[in-house]
Amino acid sequence: MTEQFRLATIEDYPRIMEIWESAVSATHHFLSEEDFIHFKQVIPTDYLPNLEVFLLVENEIPIGFSAASEGNLEMLFIHNDYRGKKYGKRLFQFMKASCAVDKVDVNEQNIQAIGFYEKLGFRRIGRSDQDGSGKNYPIIHMSL
Repeated sequence: MTEQFRLATIEDYPRIMEIWESAVSATHHFLSEEDFIHFKQVIPTDYLPNLEVFLLVENEIPIGFSAASEGNLEMLFIHNDYRGKKYGKRLFQFMKASCAVDKVDVNEQNIQAIGFYEKLGFRRIGRSDQDGSGKNYPIIHMSL
């Protein structure tokens, strides 16, 4: 594998959103169509410009992305075509090493993601009834 990690630029936003849409369509079945459209609109305008976003690139094609803030993993998405091939684990390990990640918030309904983070050593430390946007998607707070 010829994977590498690099900082994303605004030119990468269309591909980042392709990755996001692919991953969310495969894993976030609980998300309403209205909220899916909302997040698809606000991520490139309100989230990405305010975060240091790292890309996981395989054979010169971005296949995943992640961002962290103050030790909290804010996002980690792998294109659905590449899920289940250890890319998520490698992207997390990169983020842990480079951004000192030790916390993550996960949608309670995203059982796959909770299992993924538990395998990486995270444990549940709390729960919120709403996500960071105030929407009614319960969040599990996890820590290493």
